[in-house]
Amino acid sequence: MNSSATAQDTLGVHGTLENQADEPVAGVSITVTDASGTEIAAVESAEDGTWSVPLDAEGDYVVTLDESTLPDGLLVRNGKPELEVHITSDRTVLFPLDTQLAEGVDPGGDEPTGGTETGETPGDATSSEDPDEAADGENLGEIEDEGGTTRVVSLLVSGLHFGLMIALAAVGLSMVFGTTGLTNFAHGDLVTFGGVMALLFNLTFGVPVWLAAIAAVVLGAAFGWAQDWGLWSRLRKRGTGLVSMMIISIGVALLIRFATLFFVGGERQRYNEYVGQKPWDFGWLVITPKEVVTGAIALVVCIGIGLALVFTRLGKATRAVADNPSLAESTGIDVNQVVRLVWTIGGGLAAMSGVFLSISDGVKFDMGQHLLLMVFAAVVLGGLGTAFGAFVGSMLIGVFVQLSTLVVAPELKYVGALAVLIIIMLTRPQGILGRRERIG
Repeated sequence: MNSSATAQDTLGVHGTLENQADEPVAGVSITVTDASGTEIAAVESAEDGTWSVPLDAEGDYVVTLDESTLPDGLLVRNGKPELEVHITSDRTVLFPLDTQLAEGVDPGGDEPTGGTETGETPGDATSSEDPDEAADGENLGEIEDEGGTTRVVSLLVSGLHFGLMIALAAVGLSMVFGTTGLTNFAHGDLVTFGGVMALLFNLTFGVPVWLAAIAAVVLGAAFGWAQDWGLWSRLRKRGTGLVSMMIISIGVALLIRFATLFFVGGERQRYNEYVGQKPWDFGWLVITPKEVVTGAIALVVCIGIGLALVFTRLGKATRAVADNPSLAESTGIDVNQVVRLVWTIGGGLAAMSGVFLSISDGVKFDMGQHLLLMVFAAVVLGGLGTAFGAFVGSMLIGVFVQLSTLVVAPELKYVGALAVLIIIMLTRPQGILGRRERIG
């Protein structure tokens, strides 16, 4: 039972109020003021629990829920109905509503509470501006600091989930690099493609999200196959250099990105399911069901890919091509078919990453672009060309990014990850699981 508020790209704040039975709460007063205390607007939630306040400029604002206008027995669980939010684009906060407080629980006590996303101080509003911030913005609830343990545990779990989302995309990108030597800058837009396809099936055709996710992954795999069949295989046959192909991949990325912008629009859009979920409160850990499900599926898929690479015939052929394409071809392996299979798997994994990220944060035309930097960091950190290294690098990047908010502002969390990447490249350029190559 909660209320969510998001500031859209048009600089408007809106949200939905729901009670414990997920029924809309109407007639609740919401006030928005600027940093100086000047009131911007005061509105009431409608019959469906929704409310909206347009804003004219970016900056710091305070969103206040008037508890006196809530129905009897319903209060803000953490006792903090006033939330600060810095508006630059899309923002997400929670007013966790609960009837427990009406039965004698002190609103200002030390109960673990739901509210802001992990990584922020209690009472602060939070952001879900892009796919890599989405993992930081699962609305895990405001965390009481009991010696720091609660916050560390929640940040660690959030980091593991973020790492799994990165891993889905990074494993495919690393496999493509390992078999072709291509640094594919369009891989992030394959992530966007997955989210957009799932959104299309869900909103346009009314398909349930779980079924739309399966369809999106299949289409993502087909899109990866089509890219190699229609473009990359032809460039390889012509002997196009890797640098030229890398530049072409940047053009492909821009084509996909702005085609998505043209057909879908620039505003963040959300599925009609799983938008606001009541989190599971385990005391030291507050987590949403959708985060548990998507994280578990991502882990199973990554393990499955690893086992396939080690024990299946196609997996062994893929590793042989990645190790030495010429030698693999001389032993009878169809290198082109293996590379096409890798592109197909990579497209499907990237689409799955996009679907899982968009379930939490919605779909936006540039969501994959923001994730791509973390994907590159994970691949390089783990070891270029190795799927296992990409997985390890992704988990380390995800955890480090989230835990870094213990000592730095959330806006700077990616800076630390990139600093670690630079250090690793200076001290161990082959990455954690990569092998040294002799030059000359």
